[in-house]
Amino acid sequence: MSQQPPPESRQINFTIVPADAPDVPRVYANFCAVANTPFDFTLTFCEVQPLSPQDVQQAERDHVVPAPVKVKVVVPVPFIPTMIAALQEHLRAFGESQKQGAPGWSGDPIH
Repeated sequence: MSQQPPPESRQINFTIVPADAPDVPRVYANFCAVANTPFDFTLTFCEVQPLSPQDVQQAERDHVVPAPVKVKVVVPVPFIPTMIAALQEHLRAFGESQKQGAPGWSGDPIH
């Protein structure tokens, strides 16, 4: 029985792009809680609505405002530095566009 030589190894360069579909829901969130284990990070995205007088009273008592969870995303630890770099680059580019008069976020803190 003769052995076959290993297949030729070659390097392939490619870019991963989202394969967006019309039925994929778009979720709005204005709050994100972050938790982690030694293996992954969990990003819990929530939508905080304006507080009613009852919500304010409850918050004064409990010092907690519950926010409805919209989606939880779990990502592996090695993914986080790349995600942070991408967010920083997009925020930098966004800031540059704001300097040129594009409409959008003022850059002032929201909270």
